[in-house]
Amino acid sequence: MDRIIRKKYLKELIDLSGTPDIKVITGVRRSGKSVLLQQFADYLVETEKDVNIISANLQELEYDYLLEYHKLHSYVMDNYKPNVHNVVMIDEIQLCDKFELAINSLHTKGMFDIYLTGSNAFLLSSDLATLFTGRVMEIKVFPFSFAEYVEYFGCENTTEAFDEYVRTGGMSGSYFYKTDEHRFEYIKDVYTTILERDLVKKYKIRNRSEFLSISEFMMDNIGNLLSPNNICVALNRGKSEITRKTVVKYISYLENAFMFYEAKRYDLKGKKYLETNKKYYICDASFRYAINGTKNLDFGRVYENIVYLELLRRGYEVYVGKLYKKEIDFVAIKRNEKIYIQVSDNISDPKTMEREMTPLLQIRDAYPKMIIARTRHEDYQQEGVLVTELSNWLLEYKA
Repeated sequence: MDRIIRKKYLKELIDLSGTPDIKVITGVRRSGKSVLLQQFADYLVETEKDVNIISANLQELEYDYLLEYHKLHSYVMDNYKPNVHNVVMIDEIQLCDKFELAINSLHTKGMFDIYLTGSNAFLLSSDLATLFTGRVMEIKVFPFSFAEYVEYFGCENTTEAFDEYVRTGGMSGSYFYKTDEHRFEYIKDVYTTILERDLVKKYKIRNRSEFLSISEFMMDNIGNLLSPNNICVALNRGKSEITRKTVVKYISYLENAFMFYEAKRYDLKGKKYLETNKKYYICDASFRYAINGTKNLDFGRVYENIVYLELLRRGYEVYVGKLYKKEIDFVAIKRNEKIYIQVSDNISDPKTMEREMTPLLQIRDAYPKMIIARTRHEDYQQEGVLVTELSNWLLEYKA
Protein backbone atom coordinates (compact mmCIF):
# COMPACT_ATOMS: atom_id res chain seq x y z
CA MET A 1 0.00 0.00 0.00
CA ASP A 2 1.22 3.48 -0.84
CA ARG A 3 1.92 6.04 1.84
CA ILE A 4 -0.33 9.09 1.91
CA ILE A 5 0.93 12.64 2.22
CA ARG A 6 0.07 13.94 5.68
CA LYS A 7 -0.94 17.34 4.37
CA LYS A 8 -1.63 19.13 7.66
CA TYR A 9 1.77 18.35 9.17
CA LEU A 10 3.63 18.81 5.90
CA LYS A 11 2.08 22.27 5.55
CA GLU A 12 3.27 23.15 9.07
CA LEU A 13 6.83 22.19 8.14
CA ILE A 14 6.65 24.07 4.82
CA ASP A 15 5.38 27.19 6.62
CA LEU A 16 8.32 26.97 9.07
CA SER A 17 10.95 26.29 6.38
CA GLY A 18 13.83 28.75 6.56
CA THR A 19 12.88 30.18 9.96
CA PRO A 20 15.67 30.40 12.57
CA ASP A 21 13.82 28.16 15.05
CA ILE A 22 14.81 24.59 15.88
CA LYS A 23 11.88 22.48 14.62
CA VAL A 24 11.10 19.40 16.73
CA ILE A 25 8.56 16.81 15.57
CA THR A 26 6.91 15.10 18.55
CA GLY A 27 4.21 12.48 19.00
CA VAL A 28 3.66 8.98 20.32
CA ARG A 29 6.08 6.31 19.10
CA ARG A 30 5.21 4.96 15.61
CA SER A 31 2.87 7.85 14.80
CA GLY A 32 4.72 8.62 11.55
CA LYS A 33 7.33 11.23 12.54
CA SER A 34 10.15 9.71 10.46
CA VAL A 35 7.94 9.28 7.38
CA LEU A 36 6.80 12.90 7.70
CA LEU A 37 10.43 14.09 7.81
CA GLN A 38 11.18 12.11 4.65
CA GLN A 39 8.11 13.57 2.92
CA PHE A 40 9.33 17.05 3.81
CA ALA A 41 12.79 16.24 2.43
CA ASP A 42 11.19 15.02 -0.82
CA TYR A 43 9.16 18.25 -1.03
CA LEU A 44 12.26 20.43 -0.62
CA VAL A 45 14.19 18.51 -3.29
CA GLU A 46 11.26 18.87 -5.72
CA THR A 47 10.57 22.57 -5.10
CA GLU A 48 13.96 24.14 -4.33
CA LYS A 49 16.84 24.27 -6.79
CA ASP A 50 19.50 25.24 -4.25
CA VAL A 51 18.91 22.97 -1.27
CA ASN A 52 21.41 20.79 0.57
CA ILE A 53 19.81 18.22 2.90
CA ILE A 54 22.12 16.87 5.60
CA SER A 55 20.24 13.94 7.12
CA ALA A 56 20.83 11.00 9.42
CA ASN A 57 18.59 8.43 11.08
CA LEU A 58 20.53 7.48 14.19
CA GLN A 59 18.72 4.13 14.40
CA GLU A 60 20.41 2.99 11.18
CA LEU A 61 23.72 1.16 11.42
CA GLU A 62 25.48 3.33 8.84
CA TYR A 63 25.08 6.32 11.18
CA ASP A 64 26.24 4.46 14.28
CA TYR A 65 29.41 6.55 14.46
CA LEU A 66 27.32 9.71 14.97
CA LEU A 67 26.09 8.63 18.42
CA GLU A 68 28.83 10.78 19.96
CA TYR A 69 27.95 14.48 19.84
CA HIS A 70 31.33 15.74 18.54
CA LYS A 71 31.03 13.33 15.61
CA LEU A 72 27.46 14.44 14.91
CA HIS A 73 28.57 18.07 14.91
CA SER A 74 31.49 17.33 12.56
CA TYR A 75 29.25 15.34 10.20
CA VAL A 76 26.90 18.30 9.76
CA MET A 77 29.72 20.84 9.39
CA ASP A 78 31.59 18.66 6.87
CA ASN A 79 28.47 18.44 4.68
CA TYR A 80 27.74 22.18 4.70
CA LYS A 81 27.60 23.89 1.29
CA PRO A 82 27.89 27.68 0.91
CA ASN A 83 25.24 29.82 -0.83
CA VAL A 84 22.44 27.23 -0.63
CA HIS A 85 19.63 26.33 1.80
CA ASN A 86 21.35 23.92 4.22
CA VAL A 87 18.72 21.76 5.94
CA VAL A 88 19.67 19.46 8.83
CA MET A 89 17.30 16.53 9.51
CA ILE A 90 18.23 14.21 12.38
CA ASP A 91 15.90 11.31 13.19
CA GLU A 92 15.95 9.68 16.66
CA ILE A 93 18.20 12.44 17.98
CA GLN A 94 17.98 11.15 21.57
CA LEU A 95 20.27 8.22 20.67
CA CYS A 96 23.21 10.64 20.54
CA ASP A 97 24.47 11.29 24.07
CA LYS A 98 24.49 15.05 24.86
CA PHE A 99 22.92 15.77 21.44
CA GLU A 100 21.81 19.20 22.66
CA LEU A 101 25.46 20.39 22.73
CA ALA A 102 25.88 19.59 19.04
CA ILE A 103 22.49 21.08 18.05
CA ASN A 104 22.99 24.27 20.08
CA SER A 105 26.40 24.84 18.50
CA LEU A 106 25.03 24.29 14.98
CA HIS A 107 22.07 26.57 15.68
CA THR A 108 24.29 29.35 17.05
CA LYS A 109 26.22 29.47 13.76
CA GLY A 110 23.03 30.54 11.93
CA MET A 111 23.99 28.43 8.90
CA PHE A 112 21.41 25.64 9.18
CA ASP A 113 17.66 25.05 9.05
CA ILE A 114 17.28 22.36 11.75
CA TYR A 115 14.63 19.60 12.09
CA LEU A 116 14.67 16.86 14.72
CA THR A 117 12.58 13.86 15.74
CA GLY A 118 13.04 11.61 18.74
CA SER A 119 11.49 9.25 21.23
CA ASN A 120 9.30 11.43 23.40
CA ALA A 121 10.26 9.79 26.65
CA PHE A 122 13.73 11.26 26.00
CA LEU A 123 12.74 14.45 24.18
CA LEU A 124 9.96 15.87 26.31
CA SER A 125 7.88 18.88 25.29
CA SER A 126 8.47 20.33 28.74
CA ASP A 127 12.25 20.00 28.34
CA LEU A 128 12.64 21.52 24.88
CA ALA A 129 13.03 25.12 26.06
CA THR A 130 15.76 24.16 28.53
CA LEU A 131 17.56 21.69 26.23
CA PHE A 132 18.05 24.14 23.40
CA THR A 133 19.36 27.70 23.51
CA GLY A 134 17.39 28.74 20.40
CA ARG A 135 13.65 29.15 20.02
CA VAL A 136 11.92 25.80 19.50
CA MET A 137 8.85 25.14 17.36
CA GLU A 138 7.09 21.87 18.19
CA ILE A 139 5.13 20.05 15.48
CA LYS A 140 2.79 17.62 17.25
CA VAL A 141 2.03 14.51 15.19
CA PHE A 142 -0.93 12.27 16.03
CA PRO A 143 -1.81 8.79 14.75
CA PHE A 144 -3.95 8.74 11.59
CA SER A 145 -7.24 10.62 11.80
CA PHE A 146 -10.37 9.02 10.35
CA ALA A 147 -10.00 11.26 7.27
CA GLU A 148 -6.45 9.96 6.73
CA TYR A 149 -7.66 6.39 7.26
CA VAL A 150 -10.34 6.84 4.58
CA GLU A 151 -7.78 8.33 2.18
CA TYR A 152 -5.26 5.56 2.86
CA PHE A 153 -7.70 2.70 2.20
CA GLY A 154 -9.78 4.51 -0.44
CA CYS A 155 -12.99 3.84 1.51
CA GLU A 156 -16.23 4.61 -0.32
CA ASN A 157 -18.74 3.63 2.36
CA THR A 158 -17.51 5.91 5.15
CA THR A 159 -20.18 4.78 7.63
CA GLU A 160 -18.91 1.19 7.49
CA ALA A 161 -15.31 2.43 7.38
CA PHE A 162 -15.83 4.30 10.65
CA ASP A 163 -16.91 1.12 12.48
CA GLU A 164 -13.68 -0.49 11.27
CA TYR A 165 -11.59 2.57 12.23
CA VAL A 166 -12.95 2.44 15.78
CA ARG A 167 -11.37 -1.01 16.15
CA THR A 168 -8.32 -0.61 13.92
CA GLY A 169 -7.35 2.88 15.04
CA GLY A 170 -4.79 5.25 13.58
CA MET A 171 -1.49 3.43 14.17
CA SER A 172 -0.70 3.09 10.47
CA GLY A 173 2.10 0.55 10.98
CA SER A 174 -0.62 -1.99 11.81
CA TYR A 175 -2.29 -1.49 8.40
CA PHE A 176 0.24 -3.74 6.68
CA TYR A 177 -1.19 -6.78 8.51
CA LYS A 178 -4.18 -8.64 7.09
CA THR A 179 -5.71 -10.08 10.28
CA ASP A 180 -6.94 -8.47 13.50
CA GLU A 181 -4.71 -10.83 15.43
CA HIS A 182 -1.54 -9.61 13.71
CA ARG A 183 -2.64 -5.96 13.83
CA PHE A 184 -3.27 -6.15 17.56
CA GLU A 185 0.06 -7.94 18.11
CA TYR A 186 1.79 -5.04 16.38
CA ILE A 187 -0.04 -2.50 18.57
CA LYS A 188 0.75 -4.50 21.73
CA ASP A 189 4.42 -4.46 20.74
CA VAL A 190 4.35 -0.66 20.33
CA TYR A 191 2.63 -0.33 23.72
CA THR A 192 5.17 -2.62 25.43
CA THR A 193 8.06 -0.73 23.85
CA ILE A 194 6.73 2.63 25.07
CA LEU A 195 6.05 1.49 28.62
CA GLU A 196 8.88 -0.94 29.22
CA ARG A 197 11.72 0.08 26.95
CA ASP A 198 11.16 3.83 26.99
CA LEU A 199 9.53 4.74 30.30
CA VAL A 200 10.65 2.00 32.70
CA LYS A 201 14.21 2.45 31.42
CA LYS A 202 14.27 6.27 31.43
CA TYR A 203 12.66 6.71 34.84
CA LYS A 204 14.22 3.59 36.42
CA ILE A 205 10.79 2.33 37.53
CA ARG A 206 11.30 -0.54 39.95
CA ASN A 207 7.73 -1.78 40.33
CA ARG A 208 6.97 -2.57 36.67
CA SER A 209 3.65 -4.35 37.35
CA GLU A 210 2.32 -1.41 39.39
CA PHE A 211 3.17 0.96 36.54
CA LEU A 212 1.45 -1.27 33.96
CA SER A 213 -1.61 -1.57 36.23
CA ILE A 214 -2.04 2.21 36.30
CA SER A 215 -1.82 2.44 32.52
CA GLU A 216 -4.37 -0.35 32.04
CA PHE A 217 -6.70 1.15 34.65
CA MET A 218 -6.60 4.52 32.86
CA MET A 219 -7.26 2.75 29.57
CA ASP A 220 -10.31 1.07 31.09
CA ASN A 221 -11.54 4.44 32.33
CA ILE A 222 -11.08 6.76 29.36
CA GLY A 223 -13.63 9.56 29.63
CA ASN A 224 -14.34 8.90 33.31
CA LEU A 225 -13.49 11.42 36.01
CA LEU A 226 -10.29 10.27 37.72
CA SER A 227 -8.07 11.50 40.50
CA PRO A 228 -4.86 10.06 41.97
CA ASN A 229 -6.87 9.21 45.09
CA ASN A 230 -9.57 7.15 43.35
CA ILE A 231 -6.91 5.37 41.25
CA CYS A 232 -5.12 4.48 44.52
CA VAL A 233 -8.32 3.17 46.06
CA ALA A 234 -9.18 1.06 43.00
CA LEU A 235 -5.70 -0.48 42.69
CA ASN A 236 -5.27 -1.03 46.43
CA ARG A 237 -8.39 -3.20 46.40
CA GLY A 238 -6.30 -5.53 44.26
CA LYS A 239 -3.76 -5.77 47.11
CA SER A 240 -1.46 -3.12 45.61
CA GLU A 241 0.05 -0.68 48.10
CA ILE A 242 0.56 2.16 45.68
CA THR A 243 0.66 5.71 47.03
CA ARG A 244 -0.96 8.86 45.69
CA LYS A 245 2.48 10.39 45.03
CA THR A 246 3.49 7.39 42.90
CA VAL A 247 0.24 7.56 40.90
CA VAL A 248 0.83 11.26 40.12
CA LYS A 249 4.38 10.48 39.02
CA TYR A 250 3.39 7.54 36.80
CA ILE A 251 0.59 9.49 35.10
CA SER A 252 3.06 12.26 34.23
CA TYR A 253 5.40 9.68 32.64
CA LEU A 254 2.55 8.33 30.49
CA GLU A 255 1.64 11.87 29.41
CA ASN A 256 5.28 12.65 28.61
CA ALA A 257 5.29 9.74 26.15
CA PHE A 258 2.05 11.05 24.56
CA MET A 259 0.34 7.82 25.61
CA PHE A 260 -2.42 9.69 27.47
CA TYR A 261 -3.76 13.25 27.35
CA GLU A 262 -5.23 15.09 30.33
CA ALA A 263 -8.45 17.07 29.93
CA LYS A 264 -8.90 19.54 32.77
CA ARG A 265 -12.32 20.61 34.00
CA TYR A 266 -13.64 24.15 33.66
CA ASP A 267 -16.49 25.62 35.72
CA LEU A 268 -18.57 27.53 33.16
CA LYS A 269 -20.52 29.50 35.79
CA GLY A 270 -17.60 30.34 38.08
CA LYS A 271 -15.26 30.77 35.07
CA LYS A 272 -12.40 28.92 36.74
CA TYR A 273 -10.39 25.73 36.25
CA LEU A 274 -11.09 22.92 38.67
CA GLU A 275 -8.16 21.06 40.20
CA THR A 276 -10.11 18.03 41.39
CA ASN A 277 -10.90 15.11 39.07
CA LYS A 278 -9.73 15.17 35.46
CA LYS A 279 -10.40 13.02 32.43
CA TYR A 280 -7.74 11.14 30.51
CA TYR A 281 -7.87 10.05 26.89
CA ILE A 282 -5.57 7.57 25.19
CA CYS A 283 -3.56 8.57 22.11
CA ASP A 284 -5.35 6.02 19.91
CA ALA A 285 -8.35 3.78 20.58
CA SER A 286 -6.56 0.77 19.06
CA PHE A 287 -4.44 0.45 22.22
CA ARG A 288 -7.63 0.02 24.26
CA TYR A 289 -8.74 -2.87 22.02
CA ALA A 290 -5.32 -4.50 21.74
CA ILE A 291 -4.50 -4.47 25.47
CA ASN A 292 -7.85 -4.70 27.28
CA GLY A 293 -10.06 -6.25 24.58
CA THR A 294 -13.78 -5.59 24.81
CA LYS A 295 -14.14 -5.85 28.60
CA ASN A 296 -15.97 -2.84 30.07
CA LEU A 297 -16.19 -1.43 26.53
CA ASP A 298 -18.41 1.63 26.30
CA PHE A 299 -18.69 2.86 22.70
CA GLY A 300 -19.81 6.29 23.92
CA ARG A 301 -16.48 6.69 25.75
CA VAL A 302 -14.51 5.43 22.75
CA TYR A 303 -16.30 7.94 20.49
CA GLU A 304 -15.58 10.65 23.06
CA ASN A 305 -11.88 9.72 22.89
CA ILE A 306 -11.89 9.94 19.08
CA VAL A 307 -13.59 13.38 19.14
CA TYR A 308 -11.16 14.66 21.81
CA LEU A 309 -8.13 13.69 19.69
CA GLU A 310 -9.68 15.22 16.57
CA LEU A 311 -10.20 18.52 18.39
CA LEU A 312 -6.51 18.50 19.40
CA ARG A 313 -5.54 17.81 15.76
CA ARG A 314 -7.63 20.81 14.71
CA GLY A 315 -5.70 23.03 17.11
CA TYR A 316 -8.23 23.49 19.92
CA GLU A 317 -7.58 23.65 23.63
CA VAL A 318 -10.07 21.19 25.07
CA TYR A 319 -11.66 21.21 28.52
CA VAL A 320 -14.43 19.26 30.23
CA GLY A 321 -17.19 21.74 31.11
CA LYS A 322 -19.04 21.80 34.44
CA LEU A 323 -22.30 23.71 34.75
CA TYR A 324 -24.01 23.38 38.12
CA LYS A 325 -24.29 19.59 38.55
CA LYS A 326 -24.26 18.90 34.82
CA GLU A 327 -21.31 18.15 32.59
CA ILE A 328 -20.47 19.27 29.05
CA ASP A 329 -18.23 16.68 27.41
CA PHE A 330 -15.99 19.27 25.73
CA VAL A 331 -15.47 23.00 25.66
CA ALA A 332 -13.20 23.55 22.64
CA ILE A 333 -11.40 26.91 22.41
CA LYS A 334 -9.23 28.34 19.64
CA ARG A 335 -8.45 32.06 19.82
CA ASN A 336 -11.89 33.79 19.70
CA GLU A 337 -13.71 30.60 18.75
CA LYS A 338 -15.54 28.44 21.29
CA ILE A 339 -17.71 25.34 20.78
CA TYR A 340 -19.69 23.33 23.33
CA ILE A 341 -19.84 19.65 22.41
CA GLN A 342 -21.67 16.58 23.67
CA VAL A 343 -20.63 13.17 22.30
CA SER A 344 -22.96 10.17 22.32
CA ASP A 345 -23.35 6.72 20.86
CA ASN A 346 -27.06 6.40 20.10
CA ILE A 347 -29.47 9.29 20.67
CA SER A 348 -32.57 7.63 19.20
CA ASP A 349 -33.89 7.10 22.74
CA PRO A 350 -35.67 10.36 23.80
CA LYS A 351 -34.25 10.06 27.33
CA THR A 352 -30.68 9.92 26.00
CA MET A 353 -31.35 12.90 23.74
CA GLU A 354 -32.76 14.87 26.66
CA ARG A 355 -29.73 14.00 28.80
CA GLU A 356 -27.38 15.32 26.11
CA MET A 357 -29.44 18.44 25.31
CA THR A 358 -30.21 19.67 28.84
CA PRO A 359 -26.69 20.90 29.79
CA LEU A 360 -26.24 22.61 26.40
CA LEU A 361 -29.54 24.48 26.69
CA GLN A 362 -28.54 25.78 30.13
CA ILE A 363 -25.55 27.62 28.65
CA ARG A 364 -26.57 31.24 28.16
CA ASP A 365 -23.94 32.54 25.73
CA ALA A 366 -24.21 32.54 21.92
CA TYR A 367 -21.30 30.24 21.05
CA PRO A 368 -22.17 27.20 18.90
CA LYS A 369 -23.47 24.08 20.61
CA MET A 370 -23.49 20.63 19.07
CA ILE A 371 -24.16 16.96 19.68
CA ILE A 372 -21.83 14.61 17.80
CA ALA A 373 -23.39 11.15 17.74
CA ARG A 374 -23.72 7.97 15.71
CA THR A 375 -26.98 9.16 14.09
CA ARG A 376 -26.37 7.71 10.58
CA HIS A 377 -28.52 10.64 9.33
CA GLU A 378 -28.04 14.07 7.79
CA ASP A 379 -27.30 16.97 10.14
CA TYR A 380 -30.24 18.75 11.74
CA GLN A 381 -30.91 21.50 14.29
CA GLN A 382 -32.88 21.07 17.49
CA GLU A 383 -33.54 24.09 19.72
CA GLY A 384 -30.47 25.83 18.29
CA VAL A 385 -28.20 22.79 18.82
CA LEU A 386 -26.58 21.19 15.78
CA VAL A 387 -26.90 17.39 15.78
CA THR A 388 -24.32 15.79 13.48
CA GLU A 389 -23.24 12.28 12.46
CA LEU A 390 -19.86 11.46 14.00
CA SER A 391 -18.22 10.02 10.86
CA ASN A 392 -19.29 13.07 8.79
CA TRP A 393 -17.95 15.50 11.39
CA LEU A 394 -14.59 13.72 11.38
CA LEU A 395 -14.38 14.09 7.59
CA GLU A 396 -15.54 17.69 7.29
CA TYR A 397 -12.35 19.43 8.43
CA LYS A 398 -9.79 20.61 5.89
CA ALA A 399 -6.37 21.58 7.22
